[in-house]
Amino acid sequence: MSEILQQKLEQYHEYFTIKHELKVNLSLMPENFQLPELNELSHHMPYAFRMASELADIETKALRPLRHLGEHARELADFLNHQSRKIDLMMSYILHQQDNEEERFTTIEFGGAGLAIKSTTQMTAGEIYQVKIFIEEEASAVFCYAEVIQCESIDEKHYRVALLLNRIREQDQELLVRASLHLQTRHLKKRNEQAK
Repeated sequence: MSEILQQKLEQYHEYFTIKHELKVNLSLMPENFQLPELNELSHHMPYAFRMASELADIETKALRPLRHLGEHARELADFLNHQSRKIDLMMSYILHQQDNEEERFTTIEFGGAGLAIKSTTQMTAGEIYQVKIFIEEEASAVFCYAEVIQCESIDEKHYRVALLLNRIREQDQELLVRASLHLQTRHLKKRNEQAK
């Protein structure tokens, strides 16, 4: 394994990852493809992904000031959470329309730096993919670019392919980190309930 590939694997493991299945779309970019600069990434995104990201940001900012209002804000916060849930359901539906079945894979694990999928076809280290990650539990999705950094045989018909997210907006990376932590919390609660 080359030193550069080893560094990319280390980058992949810098963030917490969780074993969880998410739908992802992978679209192979041509060999001569130039990754867009981070400040240009929004121009390459489907509009639904930009809208979902902005809505999530607005929601976070809108609910934050209510924490300081104490007891009187509980009913208002409940009302706003219900309204937020309605918007989340609508966004889930809109984002679901962006899912292309022909490009769909399922993650084995994901985190803030990358994801691993199960594939029936071998992929080559260094290949660049346009990636759409659908996080149903968070009613959101992430658009980014990723590079194949590892492809290992799982069995006779399947490969485990690790991809490093190498062009992703900061807020989308934070969304992936938050989603992985939320899902980990849910898994732990479920495990504790089953143990009782």
